Amino acid sequence: MRQIGVAIVGTGWCGGIRAETCAAHPLAKSLHIAEIRPERLAEVARLTGAKTAVSDYRELLKVGEIEAVYISATPETTHYPMARDWLAAGKHVFLEKPIAMEQRFNPKFAYVRKSIRDGTIGKPVSALVSRHITRGLGKKISGRVKLSPAAMECTHDLDFVLWCLEPAKPVRVYSQANYGAMQASSGAPIADTQWITVTMDSGLSFVVGGGWSLPPGYPNFSTTWIEMVGTEGALLVDDSHRDVVLNTIEKGMQLPMSTMPGERVDHTYAGPMAAETVHFLEAVAYDRPVMVTPEHARMVMEIYMAADLSAERNESVTLPLKGSKSVRAAA
Repeated sequence: MRQIGVAIVGTGWCGGIRAETCAAHPLAKSLHIAEIRPERLAEVARLTGAKTAVSDYRELLKVGEIEAVYISATPETTHYPMARDWLAAGKHVFLEKPIAMEQRFNPKFAYVRKSIRDGTIGKPVSALVSRHITRGLGKKISGRVKLSPAAMECTHDLDFVLWCLEPAKPVRVYSQANYGAMQASSGAPIADTQWITVTMDSGLSFVVGGGWSLPPGYPNFSTTWIEMVGTEGALLVDDSHRDVVLNTIEKGMQLPMSTMPGERVDHTYAGPMAAETVHFLEAVAYDRPVMVTPEHARMVMEIYMAADLSAERNESVTLPLKGSKSVRAAA
């Protein structure tokens, strides 16, 4: 078994889960972490037994034994310079969302793709994915930097549907954003929900909707509904996380297993983040292909950028995007 050195850049909510996952995995020879908050850096270093703990990720670029790096830093505007530096240093890079892939590790989502690929529901005709989270979590995500529901919530589902419909490619995007509670509470132009219609070169069109303004019934509540319709059948998936309900005198009804990243639950994790972390670690150690290619990730990003342009202009946007000025503005 070949062990490798691993770095985690940014050890907040998601990065902390990745750090703990790697620290516990036998393929990780050593763990090196970078975090700008001294108290969090010390906490994660203690929890994981990190070999190196620094405030500036650039100090880790010189560590020769590091082969793989997970970039989980915020705000998302830091992702490009960090990814550029690590790739230039010859390292394998896992880049956190907006480029992300966690849906592919949910067995429900994998079953949808299988049912399409093996012809169970015939030729795909239409698809709908609706994802919503509570406003408490929405404020936590949207408050860091100006990012739309398309960029932060719909990314997962755009990736999922495109994965299901391969090798078809997107050719046109139309989107509308709806404003309400998020704008009223923050004073910033943050949409509550955003709906995206994507037309593929196969002629099929699908709709992805995302929002982050559900009432705060539980801080981490996340609910997703999927409809995949084909010529020979349809597949409906309820991924609303309402199968485990905790009801106490003090706090009332809670949905403790509805967290998005999937925090630790004793010896395991509530969501797919640990599984995708291990997937990348194994891909580097065993020289295996990763599940999401950079080309696919770029295609997903181009769709949500086009969606934001469409919502701003109130017109459909043709892919691929043309004109560096418009692309930079959307980014």
